[in-house]
Amino acid sequence: MRFLLEGLTVYFPYEYIYPEQYKYMLELKHALDAKGHCLLEMPTGTGKTITLLSLITSYQLAHPETGKLIYCTRTVPEMEKVLAEVKDLIEYRSRYFTDAPAPKLLALGLSSRKNLCIHPHVAEEGSRESVDARCMRLTASWVRERARGAARPGAETTDAGAAAAVPAAVPDIELCEFFEGLEGAGADGRLDAGVYTMHDLRALGRKRRWCPYFLARHMVAYANVVVWNYQYLLDPKVAAMVSREMERECIVVFDEAHNIDNVCIEALSVELRQQGLDAAGRNVARLRSEIERVKSTDADRLKREYQRLVQGLASQGALRGGGESEQWLANPALPADILQEAVPGNIRRAEHFLAFLQRFLSFLRTRLNVNQVVSDTPTSFLTHLQSVVAIEGKTLRFCYDRLTSLMKTLEISATDDFGPIHRVADFATLVGTYTKGFAIIVEPYDERMPGVPDPVIQLACLDASLAIKPVFAKFQSVVITSGTLSPIDLYPRILDFKPVCLASLAMTLTRQCLCPVVLTRGGDQLPVSTKFDMRDDPAVTRNYGRMLVDLAAVVPDGIICFFVSYSYMDSIVSRWNDMGILSALMTHKLVFIETVDVVETTLALDNYRRACDCGRGAIFFRCMTVVQGVKWAAPMAKAARRSGLCGPRGLGGNGPCSCTSLLYACCPGPARLLPLSPFQSSLTPMQCGEGQGGGGHRL
Repeated sequence: MRFLLEGLTVYFPYEYIYPEQYKYMLELKHALDAKGHCLLEMPTGTGKTITLLSLITSYQLAHPETGKLIYCTRTVPEMEKVLAEVKDLIEYRSRYFTDAPAPKLLALGLSSRKNLCIHPHVAEEGSRESVDARCMRLTASWVRERARGAARPGAETTDAGAAAAVPAAVPDIELCEFFEGLEGAGADGRLDAGVYTMHDLRALGRKRRWCPYFLARHMVAYANVVVWNYQYLLDPKVAAMVSREMERECIVVFDEAHNIDNVCIEALSVELRQQGLDAAGRNVARLRSEIERVKSTDADRLKREYQRLVQGLASQGALRGGGESEQWLANPALPADILQEAVPGNIRRAEHFLAFLQRFLSFLRTRLNVNQVVSDTPTSFLTHLQSVVAIEGKTLRFCYDRLTSLMKTLEISATDDFGPIHRVADFATLVGTYTKGFAIIVEPYDERMPGVPDPVIQLACLDASLAIKPVFAKFQSVVITSGTLSPIDLYPRILDFKPVCLASLAMTLTRQCLCPVVLTRGGDQLPVSTKFDMRDDPAVTRNYGRMLVDLAAVVPDGIICFFVSYSYMDSIVSRWNDMGILSALMTHKLVFIETVDVVETTLALDNYRRACDCGRGAIFFRCMTVVQGVKWAAPMAKAARRSGLCGPRGLGGNGPCSCTSLLYACCPGPARLLPLSPFQSSLTPMQCGEGQGGGGHRL
């Protein structure tokens, strides 16, 4: 249908529109007209995605000065779904342009190399890091120069005035034929107007022998609609490479954003374990060997790097050169917090920098020797660091950029092998940059296995607004939307922004289709609860299991069973197996379990769908704290069971510290005066402030 919305012609590819969809478009248009940010909640299943796309693409058509639509999703299937809806929308819109050519639109999705690579050997690599490293081995500028026998860029003349010798070509060096094909195409290496899913990009790449990943990276600047992951805007390491040149007039949409604060916090948090520190030590030893090799073969390379560092990394572009094929992840600090000055003299020389890293690693190892959970502030951590190993906080701020410069100078393309030392550099740069909004937490063991020593030191970001602040500052319109933004008035305080529109829209129901049941006692009349003092009771475990068996016997198709945490899910499933409850469940339906591994969970979810579609029926065990971006179609969720409510973590982890930070950020004055220890095991609703109800959201 085509209709007018306050003077704007909107193209909507359905015959009917829900009342809440119309109201949603109205609020969104008001935000775009005001060139401000908005926060919109509309229940899942009401057509939120197509409503967004219809209004924003129609707005772009009516206002050519509007920038591109940057649509951020969480998962690759969600990204493909959005692009498929864009394709249907543009197809429908073209019907109304019979007398004149339909407006051209370019929409594409950008994901990691792992999801787009078509090289037969690189695509077989298991992890994303392995794919990235293998790709760099084939596409890095120094690798291509050796294969062609070209002179190195930046090679200076000798004292005698003769140019540096051009090395002979090495024909045995393997290059990526798809990347070379795209480079050889030159100006013709582009996409025509249309909508390209990742499947379309891979198919086009195989047909034209072009690399889909670098083709998509190149065409993002010319696209009208770009669909990618949250990290491309929220993670400073990725955003500085991909989205730094986006214009201010762009419209940014964060879909399924009910946990966006967690994503922001994770983007600026770093966790180091004993095994990782040991691997980082081996990385330092390997770098030392590489430096000795380069000294004996091409000492001028290290001298040129030293001169660049004297004048400043940023001003000399030392970390920007080489083209897209060899771009490393950028500085983990936010752009406004990166120092634009020369690197300190004590880490300019490669040997001195490695000695600096070795001292910092030794200090981190000593901090892991604890018998109980220890929480510290960055200021206290830096003071202790200065007194023990004489490392200043300002020097730490240059750690990541200095390491990246050294890796480029040494022409190391095996990036996956040096992941541990890069995580240490992440930690050092962030702890040296920020004194507020962070906590350093050391835990002697994993809370799920308290008897097994597994020390971990975590730089935990406590302020979600830090990561998203550059997004609000750079783009004039940011839309945060989801099916559940509750309480909606808490998000502006957590993310520290002022929306021009804030609305929560209800679903229109023609009949009573939800039948909630709250169970407080089992069949034996014993109380059931997931409280810590009751969750280990065998009677509680048995009653929860028997209730699920009874549901499985009468509910067709799929049932989703939510648990309060992974640890509780693991323990209760193990007990159900001992009690024979799992066997009873599988007489009615198949059972699939979510894990922390994304690949395993995706496979389990796919098999769950297949079991529901074929009529066998299935039960899917999920952790309710990570439910996001999954569309539960009719046969997949005929019933949902929830065991308990989410609450704060115990003594371990960053839960109590986040609790304190959230209390100061969101609660009124009197509530801030309430005492709250960093190791307090829980936070009562009264301590969250009357009417706030928000402490449990972050936790």
